[in-house]
Amino acid sequence: MAHDRESALALVAELPRGLYINGRWRESATGAHYPVHSPADGTVLTEVADASVADAQDALTAAEAAQKDWGATTPRYRAELLRRVFDRIIERTEDFAALISLEMGKPLAEARGEVAYGAEFLRWFSEQAAHLTGSYAPAPNGGYRIVTAKQPVGPSLLITPWNFPLAMATRKIGAALAAGCTCLIKPAPQTPLTLALLMRIFDELNVPAGVVNYLPTLDAAAQSKALMDDPRLRKVSFTGSTGVGSILLHQAADRVLRTSMELGGNGPFIVFDDADLDAAVEGAMLAKMRNAGESCVAANRFLVHSAVAEEFTQRLVRRFEKLVIGDAFDPASTVGPLIDARQLDKVTELVDDAVAHGARIRVGGKASSGAGYFYAPTVLTDVPETARIGREEIFGPVAAITTFDTEAQALERANATEYGLAGYVYTRDISRALRFAEGLESGMVGVNRGLVSDPGGPFGGVKASGLGREGGATGIEEYLETKYLAVQL
Repeated sequence: MAHDRESALALVAELPRGLYINGRWRESATGAHYPVHSPADGTVLTEVADASVADAQDALTAAEAAQKDWGATTPRYRAELLRRVFDRIIERTEDFAALISLEMGKPLAEARGEVAYGAEFLRWFSEQAAHLTGSYAPAPNGGYRIVTAKQPVGPSLLITPWNFPLAMATRKIGAALAAGCTCLIKPAPQTPLTLALLMRIFDELNVPAGVVNYLPTLDAAAQSKALMDDPRLRKVSFTGSTGVGSILLHQAADRVLRTSMELGGNGPFIVFDDADLDAAVEGAMLAKMRNAGESCVAANRFLVHSAVAEEFTQRLVRRFEKLVIGDAFDPASTVGPLIDARQLDKVTELVDDAVAHGARIRVGGKASSGAGYFYAPTVLTDVPETARIGREEIFGPVAAITTFDTEAQALERANATEYGLAGYVYTRDISRALRFAEGLESGMVGVNRGLVSDPGGPFGGVKASGLGREGGATGIEEYLETKYLAVQL
């Protein structure tokens, strides 16, 4: 049954507030808790245990102790467990959606979409688990055989962001467990409740003790450093900002620790003069306004051919004007709040800076009055290259439009960023679409499509946007080592 805010708060009251370590719920070693706030009005939803470094080390001890037996389980066993978790999440879609809406702020309809998307990673990796293969081949010089086998990397630290509290976790947990790795999951401090419910499901389905451990904390830096300095940890997978990812990579270098990094983005959205503008505007709404723009694959820079720029802008403005900002549990709401005051201040500063440098506000351009961290959906035009908004990740409901005249100019501007996560291109010319997509310095490209995220696709970026891939057929490889056997006949 769908939740209203009151019943959602009742659900929060029933959740465990502790840490989940070695198959049981417990308090932090220090007894500390921290509050979880609603971004819609700033109120405290609940308090959860604040894991200490000692707690993290206990969790790693549990994960290491469980690794041998978990890695030796049959692929079919792991696959069926993940499938049961998938089924249970789908059964409890409304509960997960309510928690996502409460702690992250996205409207219920979008939250339900995240539940479906997040659950699908578990089904996807359950299907991958039983299809891991090695190889057997004669050596080129003869006389022996080259045999390869796949083995789990080992205990893995999984660090997730707040913008997709379920999906970013299942994308990592599903791959790790399918590969035979135990894990420690650290949610973003703003959004620990969704994962508390997921841990309860793992517990109810009798996942072996120590295989999955849950460590909410306000001091992620201290916790992560202690774990990464410990030789028992074999891998870290992080989704978040490039700045934090760089710090983690420096720490990982000391132990040559296996890493996967899904970092920041500054996605270009290119509209050529022959584009289907109806399709381009629909794609722009998906690429920009999904999750109120708080997405690493969000379109940040709209590069539109000068011949169609004004028409595209007018159409986009009309769509933005119809958006309704408000509480996630209001059926009329289509745009929720930003996650916190810090993010609201950042978006405000970027827009104000763009306007100070000559950009025009076509719609929006200011924070909403009253409680919560709401910012009006905004379209800017005439954005100069000197404005910060063209260089920095926005993470908010702001579309910054500039124009171009030639394909070469568009490609040069699209690639003029340290980031390379996702890009989008709209054109009816298939040769141009493929040529441009191949030239775009980006790990993912939406061709006449504003949504690239899919469990079956390899998600990840190039340049400062990260290392490795999540999802797709390659996602499980991030948690596997390839062992080579030279077998004398």
